[in-house]
Amino acid sequence: MSNFLFGYHIGVMNGPIVSIAKELGFEGNSFLEGLVVSIFIGGAFIGSMSCGFLVDKLGCRRTFQIDTIPLILGSIISAQAHSLDEILYGRFLVGLGIGVNTVLVPIYVSEVAPTKYRGFFGTFSQIGTCLGIIVSLSLAISSENDPHWWRTMLYIASTPGFVIALGMQFAVDSPRWLCKAGRIDDAKEVISNLWGTSEVDTAVEEFQSVIRNDGADLDSSWLELLEEPHSRVALIGGALFVLQQFAGINGVLYFSSLTFKDVGISSSALASLFVGFTNLAGALCASYLMDKQGRQVLLIGSYLGMAVAMIVIASAISFNIDSDISSGLSILGTTMYIFSFAIGAGPVTGLVIPELSSSRTRGKIMAFSFCVHWVFNFLVGLYFLELVEKFGVAPVYAGFGGVSLLAAVFAYFFVVETKGRSLEEIEMSLNANYQRRKE
Repeated sequence: MSNFLFGYHIGVMNGPIVSIAKELGFEGNSFLEGLVVSIFIGGAFIGSMSCGFLVDKLGCRRTFQIDTIPLILGSIISAQAHSLDEILYGRFLVGLGIGVNTVLVPIYVSEVAPTKYRGFFGTFSQIGTCLGIIVSLSLAISSENDPHWWRTMLYIASTPGFVIALGMQFAVDSPRWLCKAGRIDDAKEVISNLWGTSEVDTAVEEFQSVIRNDGADLDSSWLELLEEPHSRVALIGGALFVLQQFAGINGVLYFSSLTFKDVGISSSALASLFVGFTNLAGALCASYLMDKQGRQVLLIGSYLGMAVAMIVIASAISFNIDSDISSGLSILGTTMYIFSFAIGAGPVTGLVIPELSSSRTRGKIMAFSFCVHWVFNFLVGLYFLELVEKFGVAPVYAGFGGVSLLAAVFAYFFVVETKGRSLEEIEMSLNANYQRRKE
């Protein structure tokens, strides 16, 4: 539900933004339209940064509930906005909530899901995002005929927040966080209910072993990210998001509607829906393959597929071939790129970082990684069109393909396979201090 809300708001910004701009009086002003999107990203950056502290202190369950406050208020303020200032304030609050959400969901899933199915459940966040985008874009079709429909869409965006706030009252806290908080009996009850009674003693023993090695206090320091092995994981997390953004996902999504228009699909909403369903298909495949093939294999395969797709599109644009064939190749390349992204680069990046992080610094490392994500998401969005105007689409897409190849190489050499291993087993294998103590 949380990631559904994230996807829904992405769809709102990609869909009825023209209707919002027209009614509030800044239609055609690219700077102000960009500002509405940028203020969302700015809020997301602050939200992601603050989530590390919140999840350490309060645990995931309470943080989820607190996070619904800016999500609900921001949606309602946006829906009722009659000026640019009001829409900016509303979008900032929503961004704040989404920033917390994007960090929180992977942490919660990784800590609560059984080891055997952690990858499967981890892809649910990507599936939820895809469904949110599809629903919002489907609703956005009506905004083409009703200029005020965007207000209804934003009112609808507030309802999942109420569902999350109520639903998390009946959810469980992470057993790992409960152990760190000294609530061992509560942790045992959660483990028994989620993983089975046979897992209780082994799991608690692993948790406490890691806590003894890392320290028992709930709050970690940002300075600890400068120490090994935390610094290595933080660099891997940041690098994965830098490569993900520079591989061009936002640029391809931006140009997808123009690509489909060349083959007769004039409605940008319908074109975006096709992209959304392709994204969903890839995410569903990822959910099946994640615990079978492993994270590293999917990540490498995903980026290689994205690189090939970029080469296909760049070739279709560059070479002097029949226009129908060129359009067909562009559609094929775009579809292949979106599907390849959804099968690895999208879901694996958010899943593998909390898996590699230590129990003590997981919140901080995830916060840092997603802050990097939001910064480079903003930079790519800011300079993408400028690069296209200066160099042309084909060279820019070829550059995306080159970054995708670099990302595949990076995944091969630096990403550790986490399939079928408990978080504690992974942490102990990466921590040289633990290994020396064990010897």
